[in-house]
Formats: sequence, structure tokens, C-alpha cells
Amino acid sequence: MYQLIHQTVSQVASLSTREKRIFEEAFTFRQVPKKFRLIQEGKVAKELYFVNRGLLRLFYTKAGEEITAFVFQEGLFGGAYDSFLRQCPSIQSLETLEDCELLVITKENMDDLYKKLPIMNTITRKIAEQRFINAQKILSSFILDSPEERYRKFEEDHRDLIQRVPQHYIASFLGITPVSLSRIRKRLMGKGKVE
Repeated sequence: MYQLIHQTVSQVASLSTREKRIFEEAFTFRQVPKKFRLIQEGKVAKELYFVNRGLLRLFYTKAGEEITAFVFQEGLFGGAYDSFLRQCPSIQSLETLEDCELLVITKENMDDLYKKLPIMNTITRKIAEQRFINAQKILSSFILDSPEERYRKFEEDHRDLIQRVPQHYIASFLGITPVSLSRIRKRLMGKGKVE
């Protein structure tokens, strides 16, 4: 149950056997069905999720339309971070795209973990740095790249998600319509660049 989270954490910090036990005790295991809303826009995010199995979609709602901000897959921590950290109403929602197996930590347990394990400061800083780099890449791509280039980068970086995430969510994430995405895919297939 904790193998993947330890594997992820070991990339940024080394935990002793005792520290691993304390770390594990802060989380609870939860199985969640597909299309389940974990965080609702307007509510305070009380939990953060580590994805053991499945996919989570973070999205905004604007004028009744859902805009995908990110898809968290196995080995990633997912949540509405701003709401979780500041304990303020979320401007995002988070739902499962597949049946999921999650490790869940509450804000209270996270704060407690910082006191018990000082190395958590390093772990969360490194994870936050990676999130910042990912966010910067996404923002830069919106400013510098054409929709076709954005799709090609998504395909290169997230090849495994192409078949798992519905196309209209991918289109939303890329800032284009599903029709435009379909055209881009057909054009790239014609060039032999889409599988």
C-alpha cells in the first residue's frame, strides 16, 4: 500500500525505518469510485491525496463550462493546494476519472507530520518545486506554442494518458475545442506523428 509513495518520496529524501512508520501513520487508505468529487469548488479542501492507482482531474468552472487544469496520475500528490494550505474556499474542483486507490492526509495530520518529522520540510519543498516547474512549463506553452505544438508536447510528456483521459478533457487542458483537437490529431496522423 505504501510502496509507491515511499518510492516517490525517496527521489527527494531518504527516510529511516522509524520515519517511514511515522510518515505512513499520517495517511489513510481510501478506495474511491470513478466520477467521485473529492473537492468541490467553494468548499475548503481538508485533504491532500497521493494517487496509488487511478486518475484525478483538477478543474475550474467558468460560465458553466469545466476547464481542466491538471490530471494527477499514479505517483503524484493531487489536491486543491491553495485551499488546502490556506484553509480557504477552493476555486477548483477535484474528481476521479477512474476507480482510484488513494492515500489521504488531512491538514491536521500534515501539520502534525511537520512537527514529528523535520525532513518533511525538504520533502514538501522538493515536491512544490516540481509542481512549480510543471506549472511554468504549462504557462510557457500557452504563451509560446501553437495548439498543435501544445498537443505534441502533451503527447510526448503524457503518452500513457492519451488513452486514459477523455479527449474533451485533454482539449480543455490544452485550451482548445474538442473539434480542434480532432483536427490536430488527424493532421498529425497524416504526417505519421500520432499513434
